[in-house]
Amino acid sequence: MDVEKIQQELRRAGLDGWLLYDFHNRDSIAYRVLGMDFGKFTSRRWWYWIPAEGEPIRLVHKVEPRKLDSLPGAKSLYLGWRELEQTLAGILEGSKKVAMQYSPNAAIPYVSTVDAGTVDLVRSLGVDVVSSADLVQIFESTIDEEGYKSHLEAGEKIQKIKDGAFERIGEFVRAGKKLTEYDLQQWIVEQFKAQGLDCMEEYPIVGVDDHPADPHFEPSVKNSREFAKGQMVLIDLWAKLAKPGAIFYDITWCGFVGDKPPQKYVDIFGVVRKARQAAVDFVRQCFASSTPVHGYEVDDVCRKVVIDAGYGEYFIHRTGHSIGEEVHGNGVNIDNLETRDERLLVPGICFSVEPGIYLPGEMAVRTEIDVFITKSSEVIVAGDEQRELILIDV
Repeated sequence: MDVEKIQQELRRAGLDGWLLYDFHNRDSIAYRVLGMDFGKFTSRRWWYWIPAEGEPIRLVHKVEPRKLDSLPGAKSLYLGWRELEQTLAGILEGSKKVAMQYSPNAAIPYVSTVDAGTVDLVRSLGVDVVSSADLVQIFESTIDEEGYKSHLEAGEKIQKIKDGAFERIGEFVRAGKKLTEYDLQQWIVEQFKAQGLDCMEEYPIVGVDDHPADPHFEPSVKNSREFAKGQMVLIDLWAKLAKPGAIFYDITWCGFVGDKPPQKYVDIFGVVRKARQAAVDFVRQCFASSTPVHGYEVDDVCRKVVIDAGYGEYFIHRTGHSIGEEVHGNGVNIDNLETRDERLLVPGICFSVEPGIYLPGEMAVRTEIDVFITKSSEVIVAGDEQRELILIDV
């Protein structure tokens, strides 16, 4: 944690300070921002005040007096609730606008971790509570050079595993051997382990024909189908290097078992590929011209391609999500559907672009890439980008 840098951002944003708070390990964001161990249980409320000017202050319960000892600043202890409120009032005295992990109207629920009652308490002390979403993006969701290297290394391995998965389908179908969606998913997970990758027990999506029309289809022993000639295939896989600080890599590719896919399948894949490229081109144009760009704007550009092709109602999720040490990070999302993400895209962030078309009972396509914005504002796509459907030789 760099207190001086946080204070610079607070002053730039016109905020009096950032009030970080936790109870019963509810706010993992606070722990990551402060560099604390989230695995150690918190049984009493703690507060950490970072003012725009001056020394930080730790406020902890007398039962857990050393909870914030790893952090700089003065320490205050409290016992009862009256003492807590009185001490907190003294800490915030003179402050008018304070950031917390809160989002007005839950517009950005990913960072809205402080409960409403606690926000009420802080407001009762005469303070205006505003969202820390932009601060969270800067101090918890931007990726350093080492993190980006881990992203690229994971990407190289995952791309090869993806290629191997499609090849495995062909091998089994050609040999007349049984291979199910679940079998292939488990093979991918085994490859992750063998390659030193970790998917944090969130397993890949492998689906044929209409199964991926459920965007989060989960193959199991009971619901899995066996691969056969003439099937449409979607594989979505994500993982990171199995080491601290590693960044996820997340992609989705589509294919067909055979050499003559249905024309409709080819057509809708062409739509999502065009939509994906439109989103990336838009971001690149904005950064090349130093034009600020928000998450919701990129979603609009991507979604318009799908809408114009007549499939708008079948694009049923946001265009993309933040990527970090968790596959769904806490930075800006490419979203103007599920939420209106008004955060800016800034250097150091990583996010997916993954338009899809889902036709229930029929078929589905999704194409997913990972985009990273460098410190010099270069917009980079890591790894291969799918241009055509994979045709699996059988």
